[in-house]
Amino acid sequence: MNDFLFYLEIGWSHIISIDALDHILFVLALVVIYKTQDWKRILILVTAFTIGHSITLALSVLDVMRLPGNWIEFLIPLTIALTAADNILLRNQGKSLIKINYYLALIFGFIHGMGFANLARMTMAEEQNILIPLLGFNIGLELGQIIVVIFLLIVSYILINLLKVSRKDWVLMISSGVLALAIQMCLERIPWA
Repeated sequence: MNDFLFYLEIGWSHIISIDALDHILFVLALVVIYKTQDWKRILILVTAFTIGHSITLALSVLDVMRLPGNWIEFLIPLTIALTAADNILLRNQGKSLIKINYYLALIFGFIHGMGFANLARMTMAEEQNILIPLLGFNIGLELGQIIVVIFLLIVSYILINLLKVSRKDWVLMISSGVLALAIQMCLERIPWA
């Protein structure tokens, strides 16, 4: 039980931390297009991301897959930029954008999982059974994402329903800000420079 709680805390910290800006920006870009009443869709969306993340972690810990860290550090903000750009370019395509986001969450979850893979490999490699560490980490990650999503939905609800900010303006403003930050992160992490 102690191992499970240890890894649950690592997963939680992986998303609820100032160092987790890339994950928070990605979740923000994914969720900003949804309304509060879409909470079931959002839960499926963040779970798809966690599934992608989990598969990559398992493959990494088992040493089935490895990619150079400098490329992963570049690809993570690139996934954020692409998600935010989709929100801007496809903002009038409501249902299509929502369908695309499920695939983005799963596929980009693979890439984001690689960002934590080196630490996971070192931490979990000593474990005889990786199931408990991976389960603990991923439950912690999922709980952290849900807290971030709840916070974002509350802010969104207040701005759109109480302060009467236009939904399109809200999505455009958040997506543009996330896109700008992600592009800056990409430029700082160009692997071939």
